[in-house]
Order: sequence, then structure tokens, then C-alpha cells
Amino acid sequence: MKKINLLAVFVLITLVACGQKAPKSPRLQTEGKIQGATVAVDYGAPSVRGRTIWGGLEKYGKVWRAGANENTTVSFDQDVIINGKALKAGKYGFFIIPNESGDWVAIFNSKNDAWGASSYNQEEDVLRVNIKPSFVDENQEQLKFSVSSKSIDFAWGKARLAIAVSK
Repeated sequence: MKKINLLAVFVLITLVACGQKAPKSPRLQTEGKIQGATVAVDYGAPSVRGRTIWGGLEKYGKVWRAGANENTTVSFDQDVIINGKALKAGKYGFFIIPNESGDWVAIFNSKNDAWGASSYNQEEDVLRVNIKPSFVDENQEQLKFSVSSKSIDFAWGKARLAIAVSK
């Protein structure tokens, strides 16, 4: 056990000595259970850093990878119902279309290994659902996904989404 700890300390010291910085959009994961189904989200977590996110960095009406760098993925170990629509167990590329007014669109796509949305192909969509966004006064600096007992929750900037999941 001490060898592993010493190795971790050595790697950390080496990174600091070489001037390596933490990535601006670190890769994060979250997982939870909804009615017995394991739900896992893997995403790059950008920060607001004073930028205008909605309608600025992320254009209204355009497909967005719902994170930074590699596509965000959402995995289910059992068949589930998303906002009233069936979705088979599996791992999906996850995209969002933010809209200036009205509902946003959450997209589960069969291609789960792309970089960004440039290779996004609507023909590979497995499921699209409309989601009503809410906006709050509190700023969520770093993009955050979480899994509650009933939904996949999204927060970035002042936008919040709750994507209903059931069995």
C-alpha cells in the first residue's frame, strides 16, 4: 500500500514541478439509482468564468454536447422511461439544444464516442424529449450533473434542467 501512496505523491510532485495545471474542463462522473436502475453520467465540466453561456458561448437552437471536449455520455443498466418515453439499457451520447424561449431538447444518441457536436448526426438519435428549463438567481460556476431519485439533474450558469427518469 505504501508503494501506491508513494507513487501517487511522486506523480503529483512531478506534475507540479513540470508546471502542469489542472484542466479547465475536468472530466467528471456521477452515478445514482433510480427505481433500481443505475444511471451514470460522464462529462467534461466547463466553468462559466465570466462568460455569457446561454445565447453566447452556447448558441440558442444549436445542438450542444452538454459538456466540454469529449461528448457527454449517459448510461443505463436497465430499460428506463425518460419523460414518458421508453429508452433501452445502454450508453448514449447526450446532447442538449438550448432555446431562447420555450422548452429545451434533451437528446440521447447512439454515437457515444465523438468529440464535440461537430460529428453529431440526427439520424443516430435514439430519443429526443422536450425539457422545461428553469432559471435561478444563483450561478453554478462549474457545469454539474447529478442523479436524484427521480431525475438526471443539470446545472450550469443560471440554467437548471431535470430530466425525469422512471422504470
